[in-house]
Amino acid sequence: MSTPTNTRYTATAQALHWGIAVLIFGMLGVGFYMTGLPLSPTKLQIYSWHKWAGVTIFLLVLFRLAWRIGHRPPELPQHMGAIERFAAHAGHLLLYVLMFAIPLSGWLMSSAKGIQTVWFGVLPLPDLLDKDKALGDLLQTVHLSLNLILIAVLLGHIGAALKHHFFDKDDVLTRMLPRHRS
Repeated sequence: MSTPTNTRYTATAQALHWGIAVLIFGMLGVGFYMTGLPLSPTKLQIYSWHKWAGVTIFLLVLFRLAWRIGHRPPELPQHMGAIERFAAHAGHLLLYVLMFAIPLSGWLMSSAKGIQTVWFGVLPLPDLLDKDKALGDLLQTVHLSLNLILIAVLLGHIGAALKHHFFDKDDVLTRMLPRHRS
């Protein structure tokens, strides 16, 4: 007898998905906002909050990946062709890579710029690089570029979910939504 496949994401996977999504969208907004501010105590505080949230996202993504390894996601709908399946898997893989690479590039950038990351103002994280202005500037460009790629991938991810919901009329979107209790 074969085991039935799961048709929905677990409540934990849903909470991690939506929690990380909210944090990422907030981080993108704050990140673009703070870079345009003049140097001030407020700007420095916002940068600290941004770094705290980046570390938090990094840790949540680690937990999410561990959860996903132990709890397989639902199978893709049968009607999806090989190219669409490949795009879905590649898109998810790219999202995970970016969710690791972006906070890591920010941490590396802070280290190279000589600004230690102190998580929630309490736990100092080790600098990963020696102070090097040129490298710090390069890593700043890398960090920005990765965020721009993330925006494009997120637009594709959201677009695909909406396509599945409104055009294909399958459960790709709804299986990631919490169930409504009647």
